[in-house]
Amino acid sequence: MTQTVVITGASAGIARATARLYGERGDRVGLIARGQAGLDGAAADVAHAGGTPCPVVADMSDYAQVDKAASQIEEALGPIDVWINVAFTSVFAPFADIGPDEFRRVTEVSYLGFVHGTMVALRRMRERDHGTIVQVGSALSQRSIPLQSAYCGAKHAINGFTSSLRCELLHEGSNVQVTVVQMPAVNTPQFSWVKSNMPDKPQPVAPIYQPEVAARGIAYAADHPARREYWVGGSTVATLIANKFAPGLLDRYLARTGYGAQQTQEADSPERPDNLNEPVDEAPGSDHGAHGTFDDKAHGRSAQLWLSHHLPVTALAAGGTAVAGVVLALAGRRR
Repeated sequence: MTQTVVITGASAGIARATARLYGERGDRVGLIARGQAGLDGAAADVAHAGGTPCPVVADMSDYAQVDKAASQIEEALGPIDVWINVAFTSVFAPFADIGPDEFRRVTEVSYLGFVHGTMVALRRMRERDHGTIVQVGSALSQRSIPLQSAYCGAKHAINGFTSSLRCELLHEGSNVQVTVVQMPAVNTPQFSWVKSNMPDKPQPVAPIYQPEVAARGIAYAADHPARREYWVGGSTVATLIANKFAPGLLDRYLARTGYGAQQTQEADSPERPDNLNEPVDEAPGSDHGAHGTFDDKAHGRSAQLWLSHHLPVTALAAGGTAVAGVVLALAGRRR
């Protein structure tokens, strides 16, 4: 059964890969982003894969633009079944080197953009008592790292407002569902266009995953939204569990390693264009696609993701291992 799916930030990266995945399913896909060239590329991806695209230019920090985009998409594709919030921007710098306007802009896009997307989706879904909202988060929404204070703050805020919304929907007995997908480091174009005040070029912290891994995690969460949160990638699991039990130790570890791990050894140019206030893919021929420049270091699969999507098999295997251990132990005692 086909669906109408809306994806924000759809011109590149995780959102672009997710749009293509829904195109392969034959779905109707609404695409929202600022850059026209990236949107055109995403629409072509969806159509080539077998879906029906509807690209709309909008800035997620502007509620009126987002609401208008949602109306255009519903008029073209029909009622929205799934809304996926992905759009973000960031500033890569120590907090002391981030200006107030820069911090505000990141918050407006990366936090309020999710709020705006959720508002316009929910207003339509509540009337029909049907729909799913997926918030694409990050391991950094629970375990902050240096040089990304604005981004980490926005991701933490998304967790907070989504939990509040979930409680309200449960109180209402609503059939609209909301879930969060926490991501690892992903090979996306953001590292080529992020605003940076650091001397060397930014890079994701290894291990790095390809955006298609993230897309599969998002689609699974949208199909199974009863679970309140999903984790994608073994590094996300390790980070969040470690932070739960030893946050102070992680503070000291990241203080020592976080600056170097997030920069290549290649000098960055202060003249490099960034997408903080304006898209860098608005002109013809400037489509960046889903992948960044770290294909040679990125993993195309995640064992953790597979296991998390096959819990009965995982539980059976774990149970079998436990039984085998008990049998071996008893046999050893008899000997």
